[in-house]
Amino acid sequence: MPAEMFYDKDADLSLLKKKLIAILGYGSQGHAHAQNLRDSGCNVIVAELPGTANYDQAVKDGFEPVSAAGAVEQADVITILLPDEIQADVFRSEIRDNLSPGNVLVCSHGFNVHFNQFQIPEGVATVLVAPKGPGHLVRSEFVKGGGVPCLLALGPNADDRARKIGLAYAKGIGGTRAGVIETTFAEETETDLFGEQVVLCGGLAALIKAGYETLVEAGYQPEMAYFECMHEVKLIVDLFYQGGLNYMRYSVSNTAEYGDYTRGPRIVTDETKAEMKRILAEIRKGQFAREWILENKAGAPSFKALRRLEREHPIEEVGRQLRRLMTWIDAKEV
Repeated sequence: MPAEMFYDKDADLSLLKKKLIAILGYGSQGHAHAQNLRDSGCNVIVAELPGTANYDQAVKDGFEPVSAAGAVEQADVITILLPDEIQADVFRSEIRDNLSPGNVLVCSHGFNVHFNQFQIPEGVATVLVAPKGPGHLVRSEFVKGGGVPCLLALGPNADDRARKIGLAYAKGIGGTRAGVIETTFAEETETDLFGEQVVLCGGLAALIKAGYETLVEAGYQPEMAYFECMHEVKLIVDLFYQGGLNYMRYSVSNTAEYGDYTRGPRIVTDETKAEMKRILAEIRKGQFAREWILENKAGAPSFKALRRLEREHPIEEVGRQLRRLMTWIDAKEV
């Protein structure tokens, strides 16, 4: 059955108007949630660390940031928009003991709730409101009068009142303009991790690098390999985004379409899918979560080493050189 969608008419923003909403973290999602809610007529406070770029941006945007503990102590609705890997420590040190019965705790990703990293007090309801897009898009679409679709889920201690608060919150950030789909914390967390690891980040990055390496090792110019295996990915992804697989196949040449049908299955094989299933099992059993939590408790040595090695891959150096020639793109360098 198709998922049920909720829109503006299904949400009552007045449920938030007399409440104080605390946005913990003024990063990608935080700046968008805080400004959209404020523009929707809600009372918003922001928590950020002094001396950081996010703190300065919050001040520039008209907020007076406070500590996480101070924000939670005052607020009725508390939204945690900090990086996954630090949420549990901040929850223990600044959030948990300042929560009160009747508070609603909002998350935009279910990782820490689903994998039991929060010890949520009785009487505090937990709700997931997750925009399916980056914060800058959540903000820009709202300003234009639109919105980004959201997911809604009920967590520990949540009842119908919390559900209505969640829908009102989604409306406040513009989500109900586009549509809200109800899910569960488990489904959102597990599918999100799977998508990142197998397709969107891990799978796609590995495919691009392998294609580049294969061409260069065969004697082709690195610049040609970069254009074919990295640069043109955006052209194809944009077609997916606009109309799915069929629209992409309609838009490319017949030669490319035939190559898609006959060679694609030789790259993503039954063995590849079997590995996808193993990765999904690791996610569902909490194996990946435990690994990531322990990695951060140890200071993230493996993560930092992998990041450094990946930034030194030859495709990155070739890409930096070529992007300097592309005055029509907004090139970014880390």
